[in-house]
Amino acid sequence: MLTREVLQELIQVIGIENVLTEKEDLLTYAYDATAAMKHCMPEVVVTPLSTEHVAEIVKIAARHKVPIYPRGAGTNLSGGTIPIEGGIVLSMLNLNKILEVDQDNLTATVQPGVIIQALNDEVVKHGLLYPPDPGTITTATMGGSVSECSGGLRGLKYGVTKHYIMGLQIVLANGEVIRWGGKTVKNVTGYDLVALYTGAEGTLGIITEIIVKLIPAPEARKSIMAVFDDVDKAGNAIAAIIRNKIIPATLEIMDNVTIQTVENFVHAGLPMNAEAILLCEVDGYKEVVEREAVLVERVLSEEGAVEVKIAKNDQERDLLWLARRSALPALAQKRPTTVLEDATVPRSKIPDMLKAIRRIATKHNLQIATFGHAGDGNLHPTILTDVRDEEEMKRVHLAVEEIFETAIALGGTLSGEHGIGIAKMKFLDWEFGEAGVAALRSIKEALDPNYIMNPGKIVRRD
Repeated sequence: MLTREVLQELIQVIGIENVLTEKEDLLTYAYDATAAMKHCMPEVVVTPLSTEHVAEIVKIAARHKVPIYPRGAGTNLSGGTIPIEGGIVLSMLNLNKILEVDQDNLTATVQPGVIIQALNDEVVKHGLLYPPDPGTITTATMGGSVSECSGGLRGLKYGVTKHYIMGLQIVLANGEVIRWGGKTVKNVTGYDLVALYTGAEGTLGIITEIIVKLIPAPEARKSIMAVFDDVDKAGNAIAAIIRNKIIPATLEIMDNVTIQTVENFVHAGLPMNAEAILLCEVDGYKEVVEREAVLVERVLSEEGAVEVKIAKNDQERDLLWLARRSALPALAQKRPTTVLEDATVPRSKIPDMLKAIRRIATKHNLQIATFGHAGDGNLHPTILTDVRDEEEMKRVHLAVEEIFETAIALGGTLSGEHGIGIAKMKFLDWEFGEAGVAALRSIKEALDPNYIMNPGKIVRRD
């Protein structure tokens, strides 16, 4: 239980107006976007306004050995921000300033509460781009995105969040403030702790400032939709595009269940009878884009697409990508519970993974819609279910286990972009073995010996 002494110390640091204790307020921080996950009430929510506030709050938590859970917008999908041991939720939403856009060094410095779209809206004024593009780009925060190492639609060509993090300011578990990395292109001093904290899910410290790499915004882009009467053909077409040495900015897949649901939701003109569609975008210099669009169109046709359509203008392009971004909210309307998973395999294994998902759905008598970032091997099999149906949920859990078993057997990984959090902890030794998990635990204990930083995520105390 949080003592009155701890509460008073928190109030002294940040003021009573930035401390929430009412049940109605706490409830909104008891869960995140992860489906079928138990709600856990925090004992207090605090909203710091500076790095100094964060450091003092962490010192209080360390002194009293109180769990502390950093939180952005709560859009993560692995239970990563759920306060499973009570304690303090540290809402970072008020640390929301873009501190600098440095055109000479192609960097931006931001606080963790900055919305990703807000960063891109600012840097585009300078002809620049921050490439990581998770589906929740209009709501997700930079701090949460870095902590989860989110991926997104542009991962195929541009990579994921970790490829754009150059420097971090961190509050350690004892309340000390340190900086790693910076604006230099080359920085190999000591251990790569910027990489360690990117994707650490707040279990090793709290991010209070981020330096990101920017790139020149592409001059031109073209979006293409290919329609297939067979999911396997769509899977084979993905590998064929890469085999022809074309690296699209985005290469997405949607199966029939997803297509029908999304079309009824946004009316984007998707082909309702298609077994699968691929959405592809090439970008870069205008001459290159024109040439690559023709090549992609040819490859898709050769691989069995029954129709290939190139968006004629920005309006058509935006409608296609609205459809793709609407996949999860559209599917969420079909059943009370939507279990969105994150199975990632080498892209050459996409056809095998698609077949396996269909087999698993049939075996467990479940409806599974599949969409995702097929170009980088990151699929989102989405189980449409009802958490109130205990018997069906047992089949859901079995299906999830088989999906991850299959992904790892195909040379894949447990997570391409959603992180481990609570949801995937029990599967970690499948990928790393006991020795690997023990190594992760050793890092945790070296940097957070009292397990106060987002406890119960990634690894638990022995």
